[in-house]
Amino acid sequence: MCADKDFLCNFAKILHISSSVISMPGKNSGYIYGVIAAASYGLNPVFALPLLEGGMDAVSILFFRYVLALPAVWLLMRMRGRHASIGLERILPICGLGLLMAVSSITLFRSYLYMDVGIASTLLFVYPIMVMLIMGGFFHEVMLMRTFVCMLGALAGVWLLCGTAGDGHVSIPGIMLVMVSALSYAIYIVGINRRPVRSVATLSLTFWVLLCGSVVLGLFILARGELALPDGGLQWGAVVALALVPTVVSFLCTNTAIEKIGSTPTAVLGVFEPVTAVIFGVLLFGETLSLRGIIGLLLILVCVTLVIAKGNLTRQVLSIRKLFPIAKRHHHHHRR
Repeated sequence: MCADKDFLCNFAKILHISSSVISMPGKNSGYIYGVIAAASYGLNPVFALPLLEGGMDAVSILFFRYVLALPAVWLLMRMRGRHASIGLERILPICGLGLLMAVSSITLFRSYLYMDVGIASTLLFVYPIMVMLIMGGFFHEVMLMRTFVCMLGALAGVWLLCGTAGDGHVSIPGIMLVMVSALSYAIYIVGINRRPVRSVATLSLTFWVLLCGSVVLGLFILARGELALPDGGLQWGAVVALALVPTVVSFLCTNTAIEKIGSTPTAVLGVFEPVTAVIFGVLLFGETLSLRGIIGLLLILVCVTLVIAKGNLTRQVLSIRKLFPIAKRHHHHHRR
């Protein structure tokens, strides 16, 4: 009973903190949102891998993840005095976004069975390049020569990572799964900034995307007639953590960061996602990277960051730098 009370108290504290974070004012807070969103999403494998290794399949894990995240977002909406109504004209586009997120999550989780989580998360970070290709091909956004050069550099980084396949860290099925995940997420990023979806409030949009994703995953489960349940307290704890951290926190912070500072700076800060996954992959799962793999990883991150910065990298870095001021000497000026 005491343990249950402690869990409920901790859950309430998490919701209170989340509600406070969402209400933070100012543009600079958008950079904090971006860092939190990327780092929290990078924790996906920390909670997912033990479940996959324990016998649960990706669809069952994601079903519980989405379903358990719904009441948390609903409580946040009630605490903020928001409503879930979105209008009939937005239901179909948001259902499409929920489908994209479900596909992206399933393919990413499946890729963990074929490669190290750090490499999978790094490969996923090519989604900004895919966003630019979609915007250029379908919405006539002008693409610079630098974009193509950096794309070639990112592909070279992928080739370097593939060179570690002989060590069992990377495989072709794993790479293809991550590419499908990145493409689905790229289409989601484009869709969330298009009418009529972009006018929906952050909490309402997150709630409906999660709800539609839950329905999609539920249909998958009904079609195959099998749902794997978490076994024991540790697995249930991992599922709840998946629902709260890489789902609720990441979704809300991503949408809020885009609203406050725009898509480009938010994507730049997405570099913290693979970095987080690599760090925890090494610390918790004993994963290793060869020198060739490290060079490939860094090449991908550098090339993608240069692409999405669109020549404004210095300005973005300086903006982030302002969040961490160095103590300066205080000069006292005496008025005469």
